[in-house]
Amino acid sequence: MFKSIFTKYITAFIAITVVSFTVLSVIVGMMMTSFYTQTNKKTLEAVSQTAHDYLEQRINAEGVPLGAFIRENENEVKTYIASVTRYQSDVAVFICDEFGKIKVYDTSRFPSDFGSKAVPQRLIFSLFEEPYSSHSNLGGLLPSKRAVRGIPLKLGEMTVGAVFVCSTDESVNELIESAIRAIITICIWVLFATLVAVYFISERIISPLKQMSKAAKSFAMGKLDVRVPVTGRDEISELAVAFNDMAASMANLETMRSSFLSNVSHDLRTPMTTISGFIDGILDGTIPKEKHEYYLRMISDEVRRLSRLVAALLDVSRIQAGERKFTMGAFDICEMARVILISFEQQIEKKKLDVEFDTEDENIFVYADRDAIYQILYNICDNAVKFSSEGGKYRIKISEKDKRIFVSVYNEGIGIPSDELPHVFERFYKNDKSRSLDKLGVGLGMYISKSIIDAHNEEIWVKSKYGEYCEFVFTVKKASEGQIKKSYEK
Repeated sequence: MFKSIFTKYITAFIAITVVSFTVLSVIVGMMMTSFYTQTNKKTLEAVSQTAHDYLEQRINAEGVPLGAFIRENENEVKTYIASVTRYQSDVAVFICDEFGKIKVYDTSRFPSDFGSKAVPQRLIFSLFEEPYSSHSNLGGLLPSKRAVRGIPLKLGEMTVGAVFVCSTDESVNELIESAIRAIITICIWVLFATLVAVYFISERIISPLKQMSKAAKSFAMGKLDVRVPVTGRDEISELAVAFNDMAASMANLETMRSSFLSNVSHDLRTPMTTISGFIDGILDGTIPKEKHEYYLRMISDEVRRLSRLVAALLDVSRIQAGERKFTMGAFDICEMARVILISFEQQIEKKKLDVEFDTEDENIFVYADRDAIYQILYNICDNAVKFSSEGGKYRIKISEKDKRIFVSVYNEGIGIPSDELPHVFERFYKNDKSRSLDKLGVGLGMYISKSIIDAHNEEIWVKSKYGEYCEFVFTVKKASEGQIKKSYEK
């Protein structure tokens, strides 16, 4: 999920910002709530005390119970309550008697049926001892929990009712100064956290690069076994993997170079030793005259073998250097296969092979370099004849699938061991290590074939069961009608 460094940077910064502003919101909210609570408490105390003082003074002055006083002065009491709360939009006042029955309330701030309700008796009893302060709904009297303060009204020493003041608005006023302080604090934390995050992320990037630099210096001194530790799954990790792959390739290249020199030396030295020995034998008379022709033919075979080796090496060199140019054109792959098959007629008859030539059509045209494909098909057919068992099946099959032509050469014979299959297309690979069957091969044919097929952006592979069969298959692009027509025009 978090593979790229850019993603990690963005994710880290977003996470820090979100967390920071979440903390900021919590802190500011707590501060605003605290401020509002304190302010609202003082307001409720002031309003309730003012209303209490007015009513208790008037009741005691007239010496009548609360109910009688309100019946005679209801409008005056309502007007006074309205004046007290005129500038306190979030405060409401109501008055009840000693039984909790509501006598007067602000009709603009309470529902119309509020006067038919009553304060729970237990709350009235609690007022006999001290004023009531709480955050509640007064036993369901109020629609929601609110800050409430109640003060008892006394006529002499007797409690005749109570004044209740409650908040009507739960919103919290903005605390600009406190908010600014909180934001500054959080911003400093964000800055610090960001710097820490950037430091560690940068260190995560730089550390592998330092290790790569150290490994590169080791490579320069010829130590190709050094590897860079890989941790994580980001671009730096991918770079470390690529660096290690490069080191492995360099080590493999060095091994191949040594193997190449060893194989070339062997394939050059053996025929040269043979040629030199036979020539010396002819010159010094060790080999009698009647056998000169026989040994001269052997020398000729060895010379041709050397020539093939040099030609193959030059071909490999040209392919690797990108100097071998391919001339693309349309041609009949079936006709090419027939010509190659006929060229092996004597060897096929000698081994009494059961030949099959299987094609979907009489003529199948492909678009490729004719000479290069001929070289591949000839080499595969030649190997198939060499390594076929006497009387075994020998089949060439050409078929079409998804606008590609599949060319298969199958033979029944010694096959290739499963552990050697991955190395078939490597340079100097020879299945016949003893050279009992392939005395003239140099082990470059399949490597060259693979290189040519790769240059055509096609595929080549081998299937085999040791001791039973072997089948080489390669693909070629099918020629279009226009390409076929163009080839005939030439």
